[in-house]
Amino acid sequence: MVVMRSMGILGSGTRINRRNKSSFRVGLVVRRLVYLLLLGGFAFIQFRHLNQVRRTFIFYSLGDGKPAVENRLLSRSPTEEIALRRYVEEVLWGPVAPDSLPLFSRETRLRSLLYRDKVVYLDISEDAALPLEEAPGGDVFLGLDTLHRGILRNFPAVQEVRLFIQGYEVPVLPGTDERGNGGLFDRLMGGT
Repeated sequence: MVVMRSMGILGSGTRINRRNKSSFRVGLVVRRLVYLLLLGGFAFIQFRHLNQVRRTFIFYSLGDGKPAVENRLLSRSPTEEIALRRYVEEVLWGPVAPDSLPLFSRETRLRSLLYRDKVVYLDISEDAALPLEEAPGGDVFLGLDTLHRGILRNFPAVQEVRLFIQGYEVPVLPGTDERGNGGLFDRLMGGT
């Protein structure tokens, strides 16, 4: 009888059942955490194996003009200059979402890109200076400011971006300092 009581068969079975329930819950939580860790580890290994890097792109909504963020996986590049070129080309191709506007007209092309001493020299075609047909009254400087910010955000090694349109340098964007702080993008995002 004493052996049966200590095993929880007789007598204080309620207390043992509570212990069993709590240990069952703990075991369930631990098991789920292990599954999540395994799944996360598998995803990380696969992500590294695919040799891709995540880049953030900002476009603007067609309806209300609010910023729309897109994350894309781009193939890892052997040099920073090639990675910058791929990023700018993706920006010029425009958004994936059908309800977002491109930053520049569809005809805009990358003419040249040079990355030296932590400075990006970026020359795009003259079509970048034309207003968007899809967004009457669209601001050309907003697209330039957003491109400028996107490069600085996605490439932390870059300290300065010099923009050119058809070989002519675009001066520091209105309301910004050399680093791009305080521009149209900041005002849209609720900053200063």
